[in-house]
Formats: sequence, structure tokens, C-alpha cells
Amino acid sequence: MTTQLKPQSIVIEPAHRRAVIDWRELREYRDLFYFLIDRDIKVLYKQTVLGFGWAILRPVLSMVIFTVIFGGLAQVDSDGVPYALFSYAALVPWLYFSTALSAGALSLVNNTDMLTKVYFPRLIFPLTPVFSKLVDFAISFVLVFGLMAWFRVPPTPRLLVLPLFIALMMLTTAGISLWLAAMSVQYRDVKHAMPFLTQILMYAAPVVWSAALIGERFGPTGRLLFGLYPMVGVIEGFRVALLNTGPLPWDMLGVGTLSAAIIFVTGLFYFRRMEVTFADVA
Repeated sequence: MTTQLKPQSIVIEPAHRRAVIDWRELREYRDLFYFLIDRDIKVLYKQTVLGFGWAILRPVLSMVIFTVIFGGLAQVDSDGVPYALFSYAALVPWLYFSTALSAGALSLVNNTDMLTKVYFPRLIFPLTPVFSKLVDFAISFVLVFGLMAWFRVPPTPRLLVLPLFIALMMLTTAGISLWLAAMSVQYRDVKHAMPFLTQILMYAAPVVWSAALIGERFGPTGRLLFGLYPMVGVIEGFRVALLNTGPLPWDMLGVGTLSAAIIFVTGLFYFRRMEVTFADVA
């Protein structure tokens, strides 16, 4: 008489009690986090001729196209500064947001091998691009000052508030990435929808147009409602801090920070709720 062996199931689970953010666990796996950031930076331009030159070429080419179409043909208002500089100041935070968001949204489905074999904080995956894409951001950001010198636009003390808008930019990216990363594991449609989503988000933000139009057409209430999309305040804040195009958008910074915080916290809860299914679905 033969006895049939029951198949064994292996459960991958954390060593500590689950929490929305387990800081102790993240600290234990910080070397993995650093490794993934370093890997993202090295792999991005591996075997390319221009290498990190793409970090400058991408925004510059976009700036040229926008300047010809929107600044030249459409005659879009640029708040009293040359349209090339006007658009580039917006492209720097926008390209960071769009590239980090796209990478974060697909971070789980692109790493299914690691996801299904060993336990580590899955939160690391969508947060990695938030930090690795800062390298491209820093490289393209430096060129802003070269353009300011070329167009003779002097810097002002308002540059000191720029870290606030950078922090909001990163918080927004992290929050939306958490939502999309968790959704993409179960719904692979997210991968196909990302190009359309980023395009919609770009035109909804004042990348090619001036945020002053919001107040002129919809008044203070409309301006606050637009500010609920955090990247509106981020882009306007970059332009004002760098180019002194108007008063600092404290109202948009306030509502944008509140909105980004809600997106981030709810994204954390959703991510943690769906985390138990990642290995099965992936």
C-alpha cells in the first residue's frame, strides 16, 4: 500500500508584526533598497552612446518642440519670460514625475522573480524609482541655471523655498506609485494605460501653459481646486522660485500637500491590503 504525500505549501511572510509602515523592517532591508536604487541608475543608460547625456537631451528636445509649437505657433503666454525657459522650468519636475511614476507603477510586475521567491518589504519596489530618478532630475536641473544665464534671468532668494516643492513632488510620485503598483499586479491593463495616463496628467498640469490662467478663468476657488492635483503647485512653484514669474503659490502648496498626503496614506493602506496577494497573482 502506497501512501500519497500531501503537497507542501510554502508561505512567505514577514518576521515582524504587520504595520502600515514597519520602520524596523525597512531598516533591516536598507541594503537591498540601496542596491535596487544603484541598479536602476546603472541599468538605465547601460550600453547607450550618450549615457547620462540623455538626462539633458530629453528635456532639451521637449523644450525645443514646445517652444516651436506652443511658444511660436500657438503664442501661449509665458509669464513675461522666454518660452524656452518657461517650459524647461516645468519640464524638469514633470519628467522626474512621469518617469518615476511609470517605473514605480510597473515595479512589481517587472520583478516577479524576486517577488515570488523570498520575503522582503514589497514597499521597497515602488519607492525605489522615487529616489533613483533624482539623479536624472539633478542633472537636468543644473541646466536651468545655464539657461537663466543665457536669457539673463537672475536668480532670487526665492530659490530657498524650492526644497518644499521638491518634497511635494516626491511625495506625490510615491503616493500615486503605491496605488498603481498594487493595481498593476492584479490588473495588467495598468501597463498599457500608463502612456495615456501620463499624457493626460501632463496636459492637466501647467507644463505648456501658465497657471495664471486658472485664476483668471475660474477665480480663487477654481485655483484651489486645480491645486488638489499636487503637480500643478509643484510646477508653478518651480517657475516662481526659479524665474520669479509671480507670487509664491502658497495656496497651491497647501492644498497640494494635503492632497498628496491623503494619496500617500491611502496608497499605503491599499498597498498593504493587497500585498498578501502579490506572490499568488504575480
